[in-house]
Amino acid sequence: VQLQASGGGLVQSGDSLRLSCQVSGLPFGNYATGWFRQAPGKEREFVGRITWAGGVTYYADSVKGRFSISKDNAKNTVYLQMNSLKPEDTAVYYCAAGWRGVISPSTHTSYDHWGQGTLVTVSS
Repeated sequence: VQLQASGGGLVQSGDSLRLSCQVSGLPFGNYATGWFRQAPGKEREFVGRITWAGGVTYYADSVKGRFSISKDNAKNTVYLQMNSLKPEDTAVYYCAAGWRGVISPSTHTSYDHWGQGTLVTVSS
C-alpha cells in the first residue's frame, strides 16, 4: 500500500489550497482515507476522513465548514480542499488509510498506512 500526498505550499491567511493523496495497493471497498496534520511541537491532529465505499465524510470540529474531503475513484485520489486558511492551520498534512469500520476514526492508531506528508504554511 502506498499513499502519496502533495499540494502543500505557502499561502496567505484567507487563501485556499487543495491537497491530493494518491493511493495504490489498497482494498478500497473496506477502507477509508483520513487526513491528519501536525504542527511543530504539537501532537498529530485529526482533520477528516472519507470512506471509499459510499464517500461518507467526517470532520474535526476545528475545520468543519472550511475544509472538505472528496475522492476520485478513477484516479484513486482523495482531495482535501482547504478554504479560509488561518495561520493556525500551518502544519505538515498527512494522508492515511485505515479500515472504514473502526470505532475511533479520529485516532491516528486507527490507520495502518501513511503517506509522507506535505507542508502547508499559512502566513498572516
